[in-house]
Amino acid sequence: MGVELLGGRILAPYFGSSVHVWGSIITVFMLSLSLGYLFGGRLSLHQPSLQKYGRIFLFAGITLLPLAYFAIPILDFVFDNIEDTRYGSLTASMLLFFVPTIILGMISPYSVRLLVTNEAESGHIAGVLYFVSTLGSALGTLATSFYLVLWFEVNTIIFTFCLLLIALGLVAMLVNKMEVKDAKVPLQS
Repeated sequence: MGVELLGGRILAPYFGSSVHVWGSIITVFMLSLSLGYLFGGRLSLHQPSLQKYGRIFLFAGITLLPLAYFAIPILDFVFDNIEDTRYGSLTASMLLFFVPTIILGMISPYSVRLLVTNEAESGHIAGVLYFVSTLGSALGTLATSFYLVLWFEVNTIIFTFCLLLIALGLVAMLVNKMEVKDAKVPLQS
């Protein structure tokens, strides 16, 4: 949600902040999240591990990073070539947010797969995960809209989100390595 709110700030100088612009941003995020859920669910069927889970976070951070460097040239190009703000904001949203949001969407279904160890508890685990996810989105929305955009430049916030995602990915991969190492150490009596 933090990235989505930043999307409004990023597009506003070019396309304004009308209902068309927000409709474009929300549409792109909803479409890309739905694809991410689908891809994350499919990926979780093939030897799920914390290693792969960490890679999703790393990839999300890496694909979000170009937003800080290439948003202005992309927006300049779209603004110069598409006169209608409805289609211009939709095109710009697709170019800027589609891929990173797909990757971010992969996290939730993959999380469910890693946490479910008993089929009978799958609904409960999914419910808890989506509760935590939605609560995190609400807190991220408030933090971004009430504080972060007032205290920091948009690119600083993007870099912070990227670093956080990369750090989480590295932690997951480190935990995976520790678990694999512990599993290989024979027990001594």
